[in-house]
Amino acid sequence: MKPNIILAILLMAGITYLIRVLPLVLIRREIKNPIIRSFLHYVPYVTLSVMTFPAILYATNVIWSALAALVVAVLLSLKGCKLPVVAASACVAVFLIELFPF
Repeated sequence: MKPNIILAILLMAGITYLIRVLPLVLIRREIKNPIIRSFLHYVPYVTLSVMTFPAILYATNVIWSALAALVVAVLLSLKGCKLPVVAASACVAVFLIELFPF
């Protein structure tokens, strides 16, 4: 069993290393294609969203309170509210939903 774990760790480390090194080795000049530049511009935002979204859904005791907080936060942020207002409103939404058990 142990050799399989060590092999798996080495394989994951090698793949992670290749993913990080290959762009540095293969792309030596500036990327001028506007489609590729636009795609690369949004990669950090997508990565952050993909990591944050599951944490939002499982941060509370009940998934409905998490969904309510998500909806409140999205609506207030689209309306242009500041971050403390959005965060406090999402917390109030969670509190109110969990106050009444389903």
